[in-house]
Parts: sequence; C-alpha cells; structure tokens
Amino acid sequence: MELIKALENRFGAHRVKSIQNPFHTDQELIVLLLELDVPVTIVMTASLSEYKMPVLDKWVGREFNEIYFCLPTYWDFEDHTNPNSSWIYNWIYKLERFVRDKNTWYGPGHTIPTGNPEVPISDLMQQEYFIFLDPILLQKELSPVNIQGKTIQFLSIVPIFGDELDFKMGKGTQKFVRRFIQRNYDEKLDDYRKSVLTSRLRFF
Repeated sequence: MELIKALENRFGAHRVKSIQNPFHTDQELIVLLLELDVPVTIVMTASLSEYKMPVLDKWVGREFNEIYFCLPTYWDFEDHTNPNSSWIYNWIYKLERFVRDKNTWYGPGHTIPTGNPEVPISDLMQQEYFIFLDPILLQKELSPVNIQGKTIQFLSIVPIFGDELDFKMGKGTQKFVRRFIQRNYDEKLDDYRKSVLTSRLRFF
C-alpha cells in the first residue's frame, strides 16, 4: 500500500505496522509507534483516503483524509478486553463507514455525537462528542503526504464535552482550538481531561 510505504519512509519501517480492526476485520488500520518527548501510539484508518470526499469549495485540496486516534502511554492498544480503551476500534470503524455510506465529508471542526441521546464514551472518558481537528501534538509528524498526485491530510479524532461543543458552535472552531491549546491540550486521548470551560482556580 502506497500510504504505508510513505509512512515507512517518514518514520522508519519499524515504527509502522498494519493490523486488522479486532472487532471489524474488514477494516485495515495503521499503527504508528512514535518516539516523541513522550512516546505515543497512533491508530489510524488505512484506506479512507481512497474515498474522495465531496468538500465545499473553500476546502478544495482537502478531499483525501485519514483519521486517527492518538493514544496515551498508559493505554495498551493490544488489550481488546478493556472497554475503557478498546472503544477506539468501534468508533474508528463507525466514523469511516459513516462518511463513506453517507457520501459526505469530514473537515477540521466537524463534530459527531456519540448517539441519540448522547452517552459518555466510556466509564472513564465522559465526553459525549467527537471533533475532528488538524494535528496539534503531531503537527510536524503528520503533515500531509503526497501520493500519486493526491494530497492526503490527517485528521485527529478528539473527544469533547457538551459545553465545549456549545462553545465551539457559538464562538467558532478557531476560538475553541485556541482555548484548547491554551490549556495545554492536544489530540492525545486523556481519561482525566477536564473541559476547557472548567475554571482552573480552586478556592479552599
């Protein structure tokens, strides 16, 4: 696969592996084992970029995407029995199938609820929505790749709270991302992250 070759060229073959989704074996995934200041594991789609998204005019040039989760060091992506981490596999499958089946598109700032009504992602991850964002922590590592005349972008899948969704809808994606980064948050999943709208001040 050309994408895997491009990622191997970028990171080294020993840091790139192809796996089947353990719960949906018709989906191939790519795992990146990256050595940053703190090591991270990336689980991303492998063939979503074969689908040309019908983007709006202002997004021309961003028709081809792969989506990914950035996992923290305390998660074991190979432990498929732990519902507090294995949920990523069902969701990355749902999100890929949705955009293809609905013939729609994802771009930075697009949001998806966890259900109707919304439910927390897991016992630990209490967020009820996902937002797609351009890489923050991995801005350099996951810059676009050019393959056979296509520019493939990478979009992170980031859990957010209901009040964060309201803020983003009211103030816009840029202001939300700015506040997100100001709180030293990025796309790396964090079971203990608080809302960007939660005051950092504590009164005793």
